[in-house]
Amino acid sequence: MGSPAGGGSRATVQAAADAPETVPRTGDTRTIPGPRRRRAHRLVPWSGAASPPSAGPPAPPRRGRSVAVSSVTATAVLTLSGCGVLILHLVQRQTGTVGLLVGVGLAMVPLPFVLGALAWLNLTARVPLRHTVFCLGWGACAATTVAIVANNWTADYLTSHQGPLGELLGAGIATPLIEETAKATALLVLLLPLGQRLRCHGRRTGRPCAPLLHRLPAPRLPRTYARRPAGPHARGRLRLRLRPYLRPLPYLRPAPPSGGGPHRRSRPRTLAAGVVLGGMTACGFAFTENALYLGRAFTSDQRQRLDSIGLGDPPSLRDFDGTVQTFVLRALLSPFAHPLFTALTGIGLAVALTTGRRWLARLAAPTGLLLAMALHGTWNAAADLGTDGFLVVYGALMVPCFAALVCFAAWARSRSARHAGRRGRHSAEAA
Repeated sequence: MGSPAGGGSRATVQAAADAPETVPRTGDTRTIPGPRRRRAHRLVPWSGAASPPSAGPPAPPRRGRSVAVSSVTATAVLTLSGCGVLILHLVQRQTGTVGLLVGVGLAMVPLPFVLGALAWLNLTARVPLRHTVFCLGWGACAATTVAIVANNWTADYLTSHQGPLGELLGAGIATPLIEETAKATALLVLLLPLGQRLRCHGRRTGRPCAPLLHRLPAPRLPRTYARRPAGPHARGRLRLRLRPYLRPLPYLRPAPPSGGGPHRRSRPRTLAAGVVLGGMTACGFAFTENALYLGRAFTSDQRQRLDSIGLGDPPSLRDFDGTVQTFVLRALLSPFAHPLFTALTGIGLAVALTTGRRWLARLAAPTGLLLAMALHGTWNAAADLGTDGFLVVYGALMVPCFAALVCFAAWARSRSARHAGRRGRHSAEAA
């Protein structure tokens, strides 16, 4: 059938109306522009289901960091800077300016060895640099500030109420409890979902981000806990996912179930990440603590030397025996003591976040923290047993624990390298 009369003219008018606003002239002819379209100035971006009415290619994605992430980073930097200034003032009051400089210089001697070992293990964990720097700064500034203030208050309280027994309780129970809790807080801060709902996903969707005040409320995500299935084989099918109120970090994710097993297992990468995070926090804590104790020892030796010179005795190197003994004990014999303690907390937290067994997920983190406190308390109590008792505890407890940590790091590194080589061979065969 033919088209009705006037249909061709109406189609021509409609095509002219849909034509762009400016059309180049050809010769002496001039075209009539179509109706202009209004541009909708919206403060809120279009929803994901609906698309904007204007036709044309999508706008290129804009690259930019979230306002929330920037504010969280600035808050963390300001907090750690304030704690750093406060701890510097507290240490300077107890050691003096010269003692502070000497203590910082001597405390930096074992630092490259500990950081080098953790950096080697981080080749397996692949923890981002910003997280390791945050843990290092937290241990050196925030954890030490809390530990010094809380330890001084606890020691005064226990000594005034319990006498000599209070000193033993403070060194063996209160000090490990305070210090290990302060160091473990850094790992929990990394898992807090700070700024998750304020992020703008403009890079993913290709749409510009709206102002923060005019942003639509984010949908509430459902809980990721699966209901307990019913049936005779319910226990085998149950899997425990990551906690819904914690941020799922890429290096703290469980491995997929292999070999037909119903449960997910913790990978070597996740366990190595727990050791790296805990070791970095403890490394910063040990650096500040070594600077404090070495500065105190140097100041005390300097006063004794001045007294001996005033009495007419000639100065000698034996005047600095306290500084030498403190340096040998803390920098040479036990540079990995604090990283060893907090590594147990990191391993427990990594197992709790990545295992598929519910009972293990509930008990792993508290067990790791309690083991760290017990080992720390035993190490502090060994200092009051004399030279022989200290050497017995050092050889029977600290050396095997350190050897076990070294074996674990070597196993995780070799297994990760083996998996990387296997994936490389598979990709080469597929290519």
